[in-house]
Amino acid sequence: MRYSDLSPELRRFIWPVAGLLVLLLLNAFIAPEFFQLEIKDGRLYGSLIDVLNRAAPVALLAIGMTLVIATGGIDLSVGSVMAIAGAVSATLIISGVDNIALIVAGGLLAGLAAGFVNGFLVGYFGIQPIVATLILMVAGRGVAQLINSGQIVTFHHSAFEYLGVGSLFGLPLPVVLVIITFVLVQLLMRRTALGLFVEGVGASASASHYIGINDKLIKLLVYCICGLCAALAGMVAAADIGGSDANNAGLWLELDAILAVVIGGASLMGGRFSIVLSIVGALIIQTLTITIILSGVPPKFNLLIKAAAIIIILLLQSPEFHRQVARLRKRQVA
Repeated sequence: MRYSDLSPELRRFIWPVAGLLVLLLLNAFIAPEFFQLEIKDGRLYGSLIDVLNRAAPVALLAIGMTLVIATGGIDLSVGSVMAIAGAVSATLIISGVDNIALIVAGGLLAGLAAGFVNGFLVGYFGIQPIVATLILMVAGRGVAQLINSGQIVTFHHSAFEYLGVGSLFGLPLPVVLVIITFVLVQLLMRRTALGLFVEGVGASASASHYIGINDKLIKLLVYCICGLCAALAGMVAAADIGGSDANNAGLWLELDAILAVVIGGASLMGGRFSIVLSIVGALIIQTLTITIILSGVPPKFNLLIKAAAIIIILLLQSPEFHRQVARLRKRQVA
């Protein structure tokens, strides 16, 4: 079967998955022990598990970012929301709150509030998403610093720290949280009408409005979901280091999240989306980072190699690129 005979849906899956497999095989060539797994104290250990664990925060961000981009929007504030959620949880702990449910709820409510602000500005005030979320991207760091009183807040709370360093079913808990979040959001998007509404708003907000879809409410909902995903990622990051650093928590991770969604084949113009492929994109980014480290390349080349590899992956999944290659082949044959 030729590539041109494949369905568009299958083509979308081929190149991101192929890119991930190539990177994994390259790692196995560089470090033969890469695929080795071992169980200690009921938990899996190995390079593959490290890739999954380190990719978890970006994967959580990518899940929420996928929905926002599917509506034709963008969220530049997710890194700052991570910092806010981590700061809220840390402040609750050092203030004497011991109930893990209240601590987690506090962080999630902070993320929900941030998502509500973004969604309200974009959906109901019609502010350009890049501008609306840029406001919180800048102000959010300030909010987190105010919550932390300008300090790096450290804490010890075994139940909360379990979010970042614990394990469940033999897997790191952050990985399990990604799986749970993915399943919940996937069910919400594919087993209810909301997924169709999101795609409809992304394809044409005005047309969706005229057929009875409340496009403003849909945008508000996806930004709220994105805020919740960012808050969960922020708490995982805070729990992992046992502290809240408002300046560095989630710094620039919004760019990795956007890139993961784009690698997954989603259009920044909105419309059809795939949460699965966005997670694959997050895994590609983390695997690429590990590949560069294992290869022993001097650090000064890291960003250039990472950019070049991602450009290659994006070109391979670009329909226009394949059309240009086909035209060149026809000219050579002629």
